[in-house]
Amino acid sequence: MPYSRLFYHFVWTTKRRIPFITQSNRTYIYDAISAKVDELAGMVFALNGMDEHVHLVVNVPAKIAVVDFVRFVKGASSHVASRVTTEYEPFAWQAEYGVLTISESHLPTVVQYVELQQQHHALNTLDKRLEFGNGDV
Repeated sequence: MPYSRLFYHFVWTTKRRIPFITQSNRTYIYDAISAKVDELAGMVFALNGMDEHVHLVVNVPAKIAVVDFVRFVKGASSHVASRVTTEYEPFAWQAEYGVLTISESHLPTVVQYVELQQQHHALNTLDKRLEFGNGDV
């Protein structure tokens, strides 16, 4: 069995940055993301975001291409989100996404940053290196 430890930080946004992710549907959307990561044999280290974007820190197994991994995760969560979102238009993610590789030694720092997303946005202590996928850079 091959051995790999491949860590990634993904960021993606809702279509046109519409604030689709609300207090009432966030858990359903994040649970769908986590379930799909588990199904793909990945491991979630951190999952958080704001009302229009998501950060996901994850281990991706070497047997799956990164582009396929994120496509499957976004697709599964979009399916769930479209059923639990009550906005005036259908839920959708933007087609684009951002991804960075993370060394194992930097993993705790990135995990902590993602876990504190709401605080970073409220205090404007964003790290542009880690907000790359949501249109801020």
